[in-house]
Amino acid sequence: MSKTYSISELANEFDLTTRSIRFYEDQELLHPTRRGQTRVYSSKDRVRLKLTIRGKRLGFSLAEIRELFELWDETRSGSKKQLHLMLSKIAERRAALDQQMKDITMVQLELESAEIRCRQALEELHQKQREEEQTESSDQASPSSSATTH
Repeated sequence: MSKTYSISELANEFDLTTRSIRFYEDQELLHPTRRGQTRVYSSKDRVRLKLTIRGKRLGFSLAEIRELFELWDETRSGSKKQLHLMLSKIAERRAALDQQMKDITMVQLELESAEIRCRQALEELHQKQREEEQTESSDQASPSSSATTH
C-alpha cells in the first residue's frame, strides 16, 4: 500500500495553508479520496502538489498546470504532445520574462533620468537661495554704512 498524507502533513511539508491545498483541489489539480470527512492524499497527489508549486514559481497559471497534468493522465507515462506543450509553455514564459526585463531596464533608465533632473533642480534652488542670502546680507550691510555717513 502506498503512503498517504493528511492535508496538515502536506501543508507543513510544503509550507502552505490547508486552504491553499483545498483551493488546488477545487481547481482539479489534486484528487484526494475521503475517509469520512477527512481528505486522504496519495503519493501522486503529493507529487502533483510539488509540481503545482514549482509551476507557479516558474510563472505558469493553474490552468496551464492542469492542462499538463491532463496530458500526463491520458498516457500514464507522458507523451510527445505533453513534452511539446511544455516546451511551448517554457518558450512563452521566457519571452514574457525577457519582455519584463526590457521593461524593467526602461523604467530604471527613466527613474535615473528623473533623479538626475530632480537633483539638478534641487541644486539650482540651493544656488538661488545662496545668491539671495548673499544679496540680503550685502543689502543689510549697505544701509547701515550709508546711515552712519549722514
